Amino acid sequence: MSWHLRWSFVWQVARKELLSTVRDRRALASSILLPLLLIPLFTVGLPLLLTRALSGQGQERQKVGVIGTLPAALRARLNTDSATEVGVLLVPVSDPVKAVQDGTVQAVLKVTEPLPTRAGQRAATVQLYARLGNLKAESGVIGKVRGVLNAYNSALVAEGLKARGVPASFLTPVRVQTIDASRPQEAASGQLAFLVPMFLLQFILAGSMATAIDSTAGEKERGTLEVLLVSPVRRAEVVVGKLLATSAAALTSAGFGLIGLLVSGVVSALLRGGAGNLAGGVNSGGLGSGGLGGQLSVTPGSLAVLALMALSAALLLSALLIAVSIFARSYKEAQTYVTPITLLILLPAVALQFSDFIGRGPALYAVPVVNAMVVILDIVKGVLNTEMALLAVGVNLLFTGLLVLLAVRSFGREQVIFRN
Repeated sequence: MSWHLRWSFVWQVARKELLSTVRDRRALASSILLPLLLIPLFTVGLPLLLTRALSGQGQERQKVGVIGTLPAALRARLNTDSATEVGVLLVPVSDPVKAVQDGTVQAVLKVTEPLPTRAGQRAATVQLYARLGNLKAESGVIGKVRGVLNAYNSALVAEGLKARGVPASFLTPVRVQTIDASRPQEAASGQLAFLVPMFLLQFILAGSMATAIDSTAGEKERGTLEVLLVSPVRRAEVVVGKLLATSAAALTSAGFGLIGLLVSGVVSALLRGGAGNLAGGVNSGGLGSGGLGGQLSVTPGSLAVLALMALSAALLLSALLIAVSIFARSYKEAQTYVTPITLLILLPAVALQFSDFIGRGPALYAVPVVNAMVVILDIVKGVLNTEMALLAVGVNLLFTGLLVLLAVRSFGREQVIFRN
């Protein structure tokens, strides 16, 4: 089999597949609209919604049941509004569990023994009944009550020390000041450090999937693949043409994913305070994107490596999808074959949460697909190692070549092409 590619035929095949993709509105939606909408939604909309929901609990006056007698000073602290949150409303109850479960109150304080009113008195225990593990309760009434109880204890201790002529600092002879020694970009990236690799690789996969399946199993199902293979176009030219078209669709999706990240940065900067913060949201010499408490800064050099990494990942995933999809008899069957490939994105994305424990030796950069996520994470955190990035690109291109060889071999086997 000759591997001297006639690029005019390759481009004709690629053009045909791209036109087919452009005509598919569902493929366009998954490649363009989903990255533009989902990334700002997850990086800005969802955190904003959660932040407002959680912070709103501090401004809501929850009902707290009381069983027993609370000291007047503690009761006053529970009722008093502070600068950041309002107090609670104390009501008498008889059954603490029933009162919490039926929603009469959000929590119950049960006093089983007299509580101290000054330092030096016998310590006592107060029982707090609430829905533990409930996010609304934890961020609201439970946090309020625990904070007031801690402040009440601190006030008693401070009062006792003062009466004895001892400063409050006597209890903390050594104070610890924690200083963040991380790189500025790593400290600023926040949760974006883990979202960016997952989103970009996921959209590369989503963008390539429709084109890869339609150009293989789809054509086989329609009976048009046989016509293409009996034409003067060589098998290798057919595979490379389909690979280029699939990779172009994948990179389009990834490109709009990057645009979505930049849009989320602009939106989050505006939400944080208008033009002043917007100007600060774009770091000097780079592109900025804030969200989820993080800020992404990519320098032009890092952006070039990011584009190269995305290209190698797109080629690899596209070749993998083509090599797998050609064995399917129909479009639906191909979908069942390629669906597990999404685990190649999800599992490393979860593992990246523990990347500090795993370490980043050369072996990790030699794992296809995973290396792309690791390099993107390095770029986001500002710890890019160019040599390791080039190793990752080379590994991906090597496996792309192997998968192309497998696909060419499969396109030349009648039992694969005419499998029905």
